[in-house]
Amino acid sequence: MKKSFRYIVLSFVVLMGLSAPQAFAGNKDRSGQAGASELLINPWAASSGWGNAGMSFVNGVDAIFGNVAGITSCHSLDINFSHTSWLVGVGNDTRISSFGFLARVGESSVLGLSFMSFSIGEIPITTVQNPDGGLGTYKPNLMNINLAFAKSFSNSISGGFNLKIISESIKDMGGVGVAIDAGIQYVTGPFDNVHFGITLKNIGPTMKFSGDGISLRVFMDNTSNQQFTMVQRVDDFELPTQLSISAAYDFLFAETNRITIAGNFCSNSFTNDQLTGGLEYGWKEMFMIRAGYTWEKGIWSKQGFKEGVLYDDNCMNINRGLSAGVSIKVPLSKKEDGLKLAVDYSYRDTYTFGGTHSVGARIIF
Repeated sequence: MKKSFRYIVLSFVVLMGLSAPQAFAGNKDRSGQAGASELLINPWAASSGWGNAGMSFVNGVDAIFGNVAGITSCHSLDINFSHTSWLVGVGNDTRISSFGFLARVGESSVLGLSFMSFSIGEIPITTVQNPDGGLGTYKPNLMNINLAFAKSFSNSISGGFNLKIISESIKDMGGVGVAIDAGIQYVTGPFDNVHFGITLKNIGPTMKFSGDGISLRVFMDNTSNQQFTMVQRVDDFELPTQLSISAAYDFLFAETNRITIAGNFCSNSFTNDQLTGGLEYGWKEMFMIRAGYTWEKGIWSKQGFKEGVLYDDNCMNINRGLSAGVSIKVPLSKKEDGLKLAVDYSYRDTYTFGGTHSVGARIIF
């Protein structure tokens, strides 16, 4: 067991070493240069309710996004459905539908699979000759597929990896990429009430778009009717690498009440680093209410309007400030690890628009 743990720690250190130039190179000048930014969106209602503060504490299907080591909490089978209204009030309503499940495949090992699909709505087609549209619409397709594996090396330590497949496309152009997440969770304390976690996300090769959409028909010259196809060069782009270090502490009262304080430091490779603090109250692990606050440099600076648009030259992340959520978990069996049903809701404040709402349902065996 100790040998296996050394292997996963060594693999994690190697991943950190390979990604160090990206993970700690975030600065204002690089903002907006990464692609596949949907990889930074937490689609799960339970863990997003306190602004990702509980990455050392996250468990179940939510852990596939937060810290993959947390999926080892699965006793037999976990199933999670989630629906997110992203940036309420934006022109085309963006909906995120997510589904995931976990299955224990050994005494200490768990496999997980999840899907995250975006519905961005229909966008008018415009061309140089028809800048006002009138040519119909097109619909972007974005999907992330996650295949996760995690193992408990003792009662205190677990670690895992998550393989991501990223797909972005429109009718005549698309791109596919892959990335890896790695995470470790450590639990200690007299009642297993002290939690630590570290996770490295979105490590992978650059992505690039291809297809007929990057070609166009042009004339040889102004006097000729002969046309030829010109293919434009498309540059590749990096993925938004992210490193998170988190901790949490449980205050236990009368065996039925729990108050957890949690914190998370997130180093973003292409935007500002963020600090998140959160608080969660749980009663018999059947009713949980949580809240968090995400801070980044410039969040309290003065905002203004430039050409009628709200702007802030310092903040670079859409999710910041307050977040809140609630979960209700109902046991349907007298056994401690029996069937349970849970419903989750979360709200996240955003820099502009009307915030983000998520609703989820879980089936836990």
